[in-house]
Amino acid sequence: MAKYLDVHPDNPQPRTISQVVDLIRRDGLIAYPTDSCFALGCRLGNKEGMDRIREIRNLDSGHHFTLVCRDFAQLGQFVHLSNAVFRAVKAATPGSYTFILPGTKEVPRRLLHPKKKTVGVRIPEHVVAQAILTELGEPLLSSTLLLPGDEEPMTQGWEIKERLDHAVDAVVDSGECGTEPTTVVDFSEGEPEIVRVGAGDPSRFA
Repeated sequence: MAKYLDVHPDNPQPRTISQVVDLIRRDGLIAYPTDSCFALGCRLGNKEGMDRIREIRNLDSGHHFTLVCRDFAQLGQFVHLSNAVFRAVKAATPGSYTFILPGTKEVPRRLLHPKKKTVGVRIPEHVVAQAILTELGEPLLSSTLLLPGDEEPMTQGWEIKERLDHAVDAVVDSGECGTEPTTVVDFSEGEPEIVRVGAGDPSRFA
């Protein structure tokens, strides 16, 4: 059964955040809130966690996982950025955008796109997600919590607990989340290509 952890949306309780991070470090899989919608997350080196996310979401090998980073300094360790891309990405973070970029050697090979060697990265503007990332000290390997057959991501923590009780180790709930996933911008060729229109305004990359 999944733990249900109720977190204050503006002032996350340090003890609860420590519980969440301890679970992640012990290779647990969590459902947690972001500034776009709920996401599934685990430690970067947790291969089993990655497989569990694939299973829950029924994903194929070409799916881009996302490294959810605390800040720009952390993001820069995991992807290659030209000066122009650096400026464009920095101006849009933190926020509801995921950027697809060439991965550095810090990214485990299994996380990279098999052909392009790219990975998704983002910096969320969400108090609870930021509290988890700060305490963890490394990115979370993440994917939007959208179940096969569902039109939209789930917005309620209790509903996630009900449906994924045996599939995840904890549900972190800080109130209702949005239903719109991030806007995905592919910078792997240098020029921005909008792959998915979501919560972030795509016009700044038009």
